[in-house]
Amino acid sequence: MASITQPSLTHGVCKTANSSKSELNCIHQKSFVSSTVPKLVLKNSSSNFNRNFKAQIPKSTLVEVVHDSTIESNGNQKDRILKVGIICGGPSAERGISLNSARSVLDHIQGDDLHVSCYYIDTNLNAYAISTAQIVISVYLAIPMKLIWSNIITLVSYLDLLMFLLICATFALMYSNTPADFDFKLESLAQGFKSLPEFAEHLASAVDIVFPVIHGRFGEDGGIQELLEKANVPFVGTSSNECRQAFDKYDASLELKRQGFVTVPSFLVEGGRFNKAELMKWFETNQINSESGKVVVKPARAGSSIGVTVAYGVEDSLEKAEGIISEGIDDRVLVEVFLDGGSEFTSIVLDVGSGFYCHPVAFLPTEVELQFHESANGGEKDAIFNYRRKYLPTQQVAYHTPPRFSTDVIEMIREGASLLFKRFGLRDFARIDGWFLPSSHLSSSAENDNKFGRSKSGTIIFTDINLISGMEQTSFLFQQASKVGFSHSNILRTIIQRACLRFPALSSCNSASNALPRQLKSPENTDVFSEGRGIRKVFVMFGGETSERQVSLMSGTNVWLNLQAFDDLEVTPCMLAPTNEYLSELNKDKESKTVWTLPYSLVLRHTTEEVLDACLEAIEPARAALTSQLRNQVITDLMEGLSTPSCFTGFDISDVHPTKYSLEQWIKLAKEVEATVFIAVHGGIGEDGTLQRLLEAGGVPYTGPGVIASRTCMDKVTTSLAVENLENLGVLTMHKDVRSKEELINMPINGIWHDLTTKLNCETLCVKPGQDGCSTGVARLCCPEDLAVYANALRNCFPRIPSNSLSKAHGVIEMPNPPPEQLIFEPFIETDPIIFSSKSTKANSNGLLWEGRSRWVEITVGVVGKHGEMHSLSPSVTVKESGDILSLEEKFQGGTGINLTPPPSSIISEEALGKCKRSIEIIANTLGLEGFSRIDAFVNVDNGEVLIIEVNTVPGMTPSTVLIHQALVEEPPMYPQHFFRTLLDLASERSNN
Repeated sequence: MASITQPSLTHGVCKTANSSKSELNCIHQKSFVSSTVPKLVLKNSSSNFNRNFKAQIPKSTLVEVVHDSTIESNGNQKDRILKVGIICGGPSAERGISLNSARSVLDHIQGDDLHVSCYYIDTNLNAYAISTAQIVISVYLAIPMKLIWSNIITLVSYLDLLMFLLICATFALMYSNTPADFDFKLESLAQGFKSLPEFAEHLASAVDIVFPVIHGRFGEDGGIQELLEKANVPFVGTSSNECRQAFDKYDASLELKRQGFVTVPSFLVEGGRFNKAELMKWFETNQINSESGKVVVKPARAGSSIGVTVAYGVEDSLEKAEGIISEGIDDRVLVEVFLDGGSEFTSIVLDVGSGFYCHPVAFLPTEVELQFHESANGGEKDAIFNYRRKYLPTQQVAYHTPPRFSTDVIEMIREGASLLFKRFGLRDFARIDGWFLPSSHLSSSAENDNKFGRSKSGTIIFTDINLISGMEQTSFLFQQASKVGFSHSNILRTIIQRACLRFPALSSCNSASNALPRQLKSPENTDVFSEGRGIRKVFVMFGGETSERQVSLMSGTNVWLNLQAFDDLEVTPCMLAPTNEYLSELNKDKESKTVWTLPYSLVLRHTTEEVLDACLEAIEPARAALTSQLRNQVITDLMEGLSTPSCFTGFDISDVHPTKYSLEQWIKLAKEVEATVFIAVHGGIGEDGTLQRLLEAGGVPYTGPGVIASRTCMDKVTTSLAVENLENLGVLTMHKDVRSKEELINMPINGIWHDLTTKLNCETLCVKPGQDGCSTGVARLCCPEDLAVYANALRNCFPRIPSNSLSKAHGVIEMPNPPPEQLIFEPFIETDPIIFSSKSTKANSNGLLWEGRSRWVEITVGVVGKHGEMHSLSPSVTVKESGDILSLEEKFQGGTGINLTPPPSSIISEEALGKCKRSIEIIANTLGLEGFSRIDAFVNVDNGEVLIIEVNTVPGMTPSTVLIHQALVEEPPMYPQHFFRTLLDLASERSNN
């Protein structure tokens, strides 16, 4: 950055008498999203920012603002910065997934050769630029200028801080949990456009190329594409006309048939025209029982998951179709033959052609296997791959890449997907779904026998074309791309770079935009565990046996991906393997557990069971040989196109196997290579002090609290006893009653209910496991009948209690597996619901509806720091969407839950909030916490008193967790990479003391 001699600060513009035009550093409050928007040139350098704010800064984070579209490098050679605009949101019910996809893309394409701008489309098709000017100006005004003039803060580091805030404030909005959460923050963190044409006009002057990440309507139906085409804005993906044809499932089916593919027989129900006679005839033609025959009913234009259901007979089909139409999902509904006995698959196709020459290559397909417990009812067994199973962690589905089909079927799927891609005129990339039927369930005819998809092994049917595939961290795109050698960053940059080849004006950006990310190290590489100068080893451990092991997988994956941004770290993902039988306390030791070090591609799964199965599959000789053979064929096909032009610099993930260790061997390995263990194991040995004790005995540093604090906080009763003497300091605890599982199962329910409500002096109870995570098994019980339902779930080891099974409306309650031996009962604290509504006249200036009759609100807050010096982050008030108890999904899964961080002043005053944070710090220090933890509590909005619920020493660290939100509103903000690095550094500092 240029030195600045005589600062002159006017309207947020910093300039000097000696500055040249290219050295001018500007932040224009009113023109932040104008065509003269300054570029953020990401710099890999050490600066005062690094010294002032302690946390190690990853490559490509520090920023400098310049106006020139090029940067001088190596003399006269100029490399142009590619300006990419990400557009997310949209009117579809899949907009929550769109938000997660955009966040993932933003995380992985950042670099010193790309400047990323983010945009959001709401449900009413209003467009917003996610601007941070208002935040920057407010922080700018908050820093006394005398600190600069007196050299307490240098002007250079001050400007670094301001520009860093541009990035962090963008992430503060992008890391919103849901569209509703996003909408709540729009007013202060975004700038709206008057119309879509004005938005397109802005894009034409502000970005080089747009990456649309809108799923469903307006994103995949040609809407956003047509807008961009009219404004001559280059974009990634298929053009508008082809999108329209491929997105409508009925039109696409007709085109597939015309193109010579086998298709699923279907019937179209359109608008309000329900022709029962015609549908009856269709049932008869396809030999389906008109009263009970099973069919699939789904919207024709609503993506691949929304509104998809199973129906039985004509009457039920029409009823389900009418429901889809009346709910406003779509006014065109398909009734399709249910493909009994078939296996579903999905295939990512990448266009490796140059310019407008299409050269599609299908990756290794993924087989989607639905799995059910033996006790599953008929409805579950007839279930399909719906929205919940696709996007949320569940043991009801498993993925196999490559599929467990014969090689000729796999090759036919790849060939057919590529052929379909080309014949439909698709561009850049897409995901194509279909079915494989080992023996044909469709009526055989000479016409069908000649169509593509028929083979001796069975029938292949393509059913859905996804123009903008999901791009969450563990999505099919990244699963399949990693299997053939692409990291997240590499595949996304390759897609952008190939799209740029269609536009001559962007040719100068090609080499820069596809610069290969640093080589990622794999667990089996000999240099991974070698002594590297200045390189620190980190083992990220996740998994385990508790009911929160799937959240643990999400947390560990997120930590692993974020820490990879640091060039001085070698980060190895490690899974504590789940076991088939829950081990007793006597066997809970290092000899009885297994840890796997994982290659890149095996981490990208939805469940720990799936990861374990993939590990076992990967080391099975025949399966490993087949996978290697198929992988090499895909790589050969890819290189035929990627080698021309020669800007593709290679794959960055090697084909290695997972390695299995006993826990004792793994700890010895960590000690040998001087690794720090980042613990992301929720519950069980990850939080009860066991893992901490073993690591300490082995001399291995680890993140989070120590043995005693972990053991104390794992037991909710012990936690309350440890802080019960803090009442004079504004810390309160709840009365508790502990009952055994056996008592609940065997004793009369009415007697237990009367005894509990009498002892706790309440009418409504909250039940939770004595030693488990913060979400599983937690329920509100309003009457003896509710307690009976809960006890029955314990007795029968149900994995979950279905929504609305209790007297008070609620979402799905995930149950611990195995059932806990001890249950804790507490009075249920009644709070008034907080509702976000931008339209209600009763809402306050923040759009919040809150009656406030109960002066208590539920909060969750992170604490970070050293032993005895814990710092409270800003609390979050979480709005519950499905009941009185936050579900596992609302706490950790993107697309669910609304977080208000920090709590609005309309709910809690700054004075009460300050007292609350001080009380939280007292709790943390009293319990001996260190590193980081999360405290859940109720706070009195009038006086700031805190009523503690529980303490989590290994809190959720998923992309949507509130800890990320809270870190981003710190001053200065902590971007997720910095946050996780800070936690890692705290562990290292503790081990050195």
